[in-house]
Amino acid sequence: MKFKYLIIAFCFIMAIVVFITVLLPVLFGHGYAASFRYITIPMLLLMSLLLIGVSVFFFFNYRLLSLLEREDWPALAYYLEQKIYVKNRYNARYVRLLASSYLVISDFQSVLKLEAKALLAKPAVVEKNILIFGSARILSGNHADAAAFFKTYLGKCKGKERQWVRWFHGFSYLIGGLFNQAEPEFSSLAVSSDDTILTGLSAYFLYSSIEKHSVNPAACGQLAKSGKDRVLKAIKNIEHWKKETDKMGTEIHIAVVRKYIDEAGKWIFDIKNQETQES
Repeated sequence: MKFKYLIIAFCFIMAIVVFITVLLPVLFGHGYAASFRYITIPMLLLMSLLLIGVSVFFFFNYRLLSLLEREDWPALAYYLEQKIYVKNRYNARYVRLLASSYLVISDFQSVLKLEAKALLAKPAVVEKNILIFGSARILSGNHADAAAFFKTYLGKCKGKERQWVRWFHGFSYLIGGLFNQAEPEFSSLAVSSDDTILTGLSAYFLYSSIEKHSVNPAACGQLAKSGKDRVLKAIKNIEHWKKETDKMGTEIHIAVVRKYIDEAGKWIFDIKNQETQES
C-alpha cells in the first residue's frame, strides 16, 4: 500500500473513533456523561494528539516518503544530501537512508565520504550504522579495509549486532582468501550464536570453504556439523528458513549476503540431495 493511502486510512479511522467517543454521552445519557470527563476525555485527548502527530509527521516527511515509495534512489540521495550536508542534520535515520541509497546505486565512494563526514560531525551515527558502512567496503572489493573496519568496531556494539559484526569480520577475511583468519569467527559463531541465520551461515562456510584450507579439517568439519544440527533443531524446513530470512530482508547487510543465505539453507536441509533423489 502507498504511504499516503496508509496514513490517510489511519487518520480516517482515528477521526471516526474520536467522533464516536464524542457522541457516547449523547447515546448513553446522563449516567455516562457523569463519568465522561474522567475516562473518555483523557482518551479523547490522547487520540486527538496521536492523530495530529501522525498528520504532522506525514506533512513534514511527504517528500521523503514519496521518494522511498517510488524507489527513486538518485533523487532520494540528493534530497538526503541537502538535509545532511547543507542543513547539517546528521541524525541516524538520514545517514542510514543516504548510505543505503548509495549502496543501491553502487556508489561506494560516496558511502565512505558520508562516513568520513559523519565521523567528524557525529561519531555515534557511524557506530549505529556499522554494518552498512562495512558492507560498502565489501561490495567495493576492499576486503582488507573491511576486515580492519569491522575489527575496530567489534567492541562498540552489543547483542545480535555484535554477532553480525563478528560474522562480517570473518567474511571479510574469507572473501580475501585469508581462510585461517576467518576460521575462528565462523567456528565460534557456529556453536555459540543465538541467531539461527548466523549459525547456519557460519556452519555453511566452515563446510564449503574453510575446511579444505584448515590446519585441522576434522575439527572444522565437526564444528560445521554442530552448527548445522543446531539450526535443524530450531528450524524444521527450508520454508521456515526463508521466512526467518525474509523478516530481515529490508536490512541492507542481509541483501549483501542473501545468495549465501539461500545456499546455506539448501545445504542445511539437503535440498540438492532431495532434488537428485526425486529426479
